[in-house]
Amino acid sequence: MSDNMDEDYVYDEVSGEWVSAAEAKAATAQKDTVEVRDAVGNLLADGDQVTLIKDLTVKGAGQTLKRGTLIKSIRLTGDAQEIDCRFDGIKGLVLRAEFVRKR
Repeated sequence: MSDNMDEDYVYDEVSGEWVSAAEAKAATAQKDTVEVRDAVGNLLADGDQVTLIKDLTVKGAGQTLKRGTLIKSIRLTGDAQEIDCRFDGIKGLVLRAEFVRKR
C-alpha cells in the first residue's frame, strides 16, 4: 500500500480526472499568478530595481520623474501592467510596467 491513501482527491473538470488536492491547489496557484514584464520583456518580481525609460509627470505630486531615475524595491500589484513603488516625496506611486526597465 502507498502512503497516498490518506490524501484527499478532487475532481478536475478540465482534465476529467481525479487529482490530489495538493496538485489541484498548485495548479490553481500557478494559474492565478500574473506575469509582469518591463518595456523590453524582462520578467519583474517583488523587490526588483527598475529605471524609467521616459520622463513621467506624476499627477497630484506636481513633479516629473526624469528618464533614468532608479526606483528601488518594487512590489507587484496583481495587475500585469502596474507596479507599486516608493520614491522620495511621493506616497502611493504606481507605475505602468511599459515605462520601466529592469536593472
